[in-house]
Amino acid sequence: MSAVPELRITLAGVERVVAAGTTAGEALEADGRTVIAAYVNGEPRDLAAEVAEGDDVAPVQIASETGRSILRHSAAHIMAQAVQELFPEAKLGIGPPIENGFYYDFDVAEPFTPEDLKRVEKRMQEIVKQGQRFARRPIDDSEARAELAAEPYKLELIGLKGGSSDDDGSSVEVGEGGLTIYDNLHPRTGELCWKDLCRGPHLPTTKVVPAFKLMRSAAAYWRGSEKNPQLQRIYGTAWESKDALKSYLTMLEEAAKRDHRKLGAELDLFSFPDELGSGMAVFHPKGGVVRKAMEGYSRHRHEEAGYEFVNTPHISKRALFETSGHLPNYAESMFPPIELEGAEYFLKAMNCPMHNLIFKGRGRSYRELPLRLFEFGTVYRYEKSGVVHGLTRARGFTQDDAHIYCTDEQMPDELDALLTFVLNLLRDYGLDDFYLELSTRGDSDKFIGEPEEWAEATDRLRQAAEKQDLDLVMDPGGAAYYGPKISVQAKDAIGRTWQMSTIQVDFQQPKRFGLEYQAADGSRQRPVMIHRALFGSIERFFAVLLEHYEGAFPAWLAPVQVTGIPISDDHVAYLERVADRLRAEGIRVEVDSGDDRMQKKIRNAQKQKVPFMLLAGDDDVSKDAVSFRYRSGEQNNGVAIDDAVAEIVAAVRTRA
Repeated sequence: MSAVPELRITLAGVERVVAAGTTAGEALEADGRTVIAAYVNGEPRDLAAEVAEGDDVAPVQIASETGRSILRHSAAHIMAQAVQELFPEAKLGIGPPIENGFYYDFDVAEPFTPEDLKRVEKRMQEIVKQGQRFARRPIDDSEARAELAAEPYKLELIGLKGGSSDDDGSSVEVGEGGLTIYDNLHPRTGELCWKDLCRGPHLPTTKVVPAFKLMRSAAAYWRGSEKNPQLQRIYGTAWESKDALKSYLTMLEEAAKRDHRKLGAELDLFSFPDELGSGMAVFHPKGGVVRKAMEGYSRHRHEEAGYEFVNTPHISKRALFETSGHLPNYAESMFPPIELEGAEYFLKAMNCPMHNLIFKGRGRSYRELPLRLFEFGTVYRYEKSGVVHGLTRARGFTQDDAHIYCTDEQMPDELDALLTFVLNLLRDYGLDDFYLELSTRGDSDKFIGEPEEWAEATDRLRQAAEKQDLDLVMDPGGAAYYGPKISVQAKDAIGRTWQMSTIQVDFQQPKRFGLEYQAADGSRQRPVMIHRALFGSIERFFAVLLEHYEGAFPAWLAPVQVTGIPISDDHVAYLERVADRLRAEGIRVEVDSGDDRMQKKIRNAQKQKVPFMLLAGDDDVSKDAVSFRYRSGEQNNGVAIDDAVAEIVAAVRTRA
């Protein structure tokens, strides 16, 4: 009998000898529940995939980012199977994992109802309990077309061969290296229960899904285009344990309470009038106060850091955005042109081209560099109606936009100082849990410029990021078309991650605009351009802070910092005199002289999340004092007016 051929592979850095035909799961001795897939040479693969000579094999834990993605992808398949069993006429779209969950799109005659989702979830539980096996098989085009002849959207994907993306940026089910189908097989008989065109990988069996829940349904255009049919999308979530699912659902409940749209209405901060159109907000007086405080502090800090303030118009001729490269590369996110006096004008979607014109407006010397230009610039972007979301995804918003022009030699120090400045300013607003993301050039032909320029820019950004002693996560292919970027990712009070500031190194726009400065030796040199948005947009940052604080802004940002509450009408004049002293110190104060009883006035102030309440009755007046009540409900009686004013002023001025 001939010996079984052997292979040499690497497991956890140690070389191992295994028999030919050994699967990744066998090599890892995986239990299929905690280790649910394998990295083979860095790529996730099914546990059933056979290893080859020289492979580097490592486990994929279900509780890891990759493991959750595989879990959710498998849950999407289970959901699609359940839908087609309950609704046989349903045609399949795509079903990718997404952040915290998954979805699948279906072409059905009628939208799904909440009762439909309950039925689908129940059938999913039965499929999970059954333990169907996920089995991968390669297939050629003609075979795939024959097997999926009843699935028109899958046939379209087969025609695309190599993948596409939908409006959310989620990859479709066709990958490189040929087509594959995943069969769901009965655990005992091996009978085919369901199948889908998919690149995988997947869980070993449906039984490995520990916890899931269907969340909602919504309409979605096929492949994100309004020109395509409208499908019905079901969203779900899946987690590595019931406790993890429970924690996520609890977080969602907390997030719903903190929804900035809800708080904005309750606190009278902003609204979205239908007359203006989707994605357009108006700020009410109280919201305007918060916004002014946010902008004012930012302006002060920028002045200290040597920025110069500029202003630019909201509209420009076409040629400007052609020169910058935005029209060829960003046109879908810009509003259609306006015909005026025989020329085409565009609402500006970004400020950088106009800042380039400011730099170019006169001769520049190396002595002026680095030149830091800053603008609160309002821009307009055509976000599709399906993704517009309150202040966080709007069509009109104001960026705190800065562009720094410097020499190549100045760039490392400038990036280092800039990232430190950004992080410290975010901390001043109350965010302090960060990691950094470095977005690099991908294979798409959208990226302009030479690879060597990109390599240099990326390396400089990486060096600056590494000095901050924060986790650095790579985002391959996520760069802007003109250069790589660092994104500051910040966690809020309930653990959600928000992309905040971005810093981009750009060698391309200075070249396209012909920007130059005179160097010390008299030669003409091209500056490096650094793009930087600290808030991203004022509106979005406002929404993030509103949800982070659940509307209870720190005293320095609160629209009303103090409310005076008289015990009776006789005490209104006394509190007005106290309020005048506070106003003289720049404190935003109101005295509630309305007809409500004192307890109702206190409840009203608490609902408005006012940081400080000053109560006054006969005893307080006789002692030249106030009763000091805090937002938490704590109360300190008989506080001398001087002490009360000093405490409030100190709290506001120290941003405590």
